[in-house]
Amino acid sequence: MKKLAIMAAAVVALTSFTSSGYKVGDKAMDFKLKNTDGRMMALTSLDNTKGFIVVFTCNHCPVAKAYEDRIIALDKKYAPKGYPVVAINSNDPSQVPEDSFENMQKRAKEKQYTFPYLFDETQTVAKAYGATCTPYVFVLQKTGDDYIVKYIGAIDDNRDDATQTKNKYVEAAVDALLANTPVTITNTKAIGCGIKWKS
Repeated sequence: MKKLAIMAAAVVALTSFTSSGYKVGDKAMDFKLKNTDGRMMALTSLDNTKGFIVVFTCNHCPVAKAYEDRIIALDKKYAPKGYPVVAINSNDPSQVPEDSFENMQKRAKEKQYTFPYLFDETQTVAKAYGATCTPYVFVLQKTGDDYIVKYIGAIDDNRDDATQTKNKYVEAAVDALLANTPVTITNTKAIGCGIKWKS
């Protein structure tokens, strides 16, 4: 119960930053951000992809931590099928030192991330996408040279207990895209710690 209380205290649905961001059907921008291996990476850096599971997340947030293993599992399941995870940390480390690039590197190594963990230092990408909290997911489908937004929102419907989820929104969206069928649920409300915007 104590753990749940701590998580609940850290959760916010929205932040003071307002942006319309992307909507389902929009063309998403590519970006070039620094990965924890020190190299710059763009979506076009990854070959043989059909799309991406873009997750705005971070080190410190209890909700992001609760979903961390599920994010790793998503990449292991869907990267071989053409939909790898691309994780992005957009928090201002001057406000939350735990989310510094150096601590991102430590976390990626500690958890043996199989996916890129990128630092959105200028917060440009989070603002363009319209991410407001962590974790916040955008499923993109590659269509020609474009990346079309097909799903926006939460990973699933139970942040506290992965074994009790009834709706695995991201999995359902990617499975539909792989089957060339419409995504049934395209938008859900992402709940998590608000992104720490620069003042």
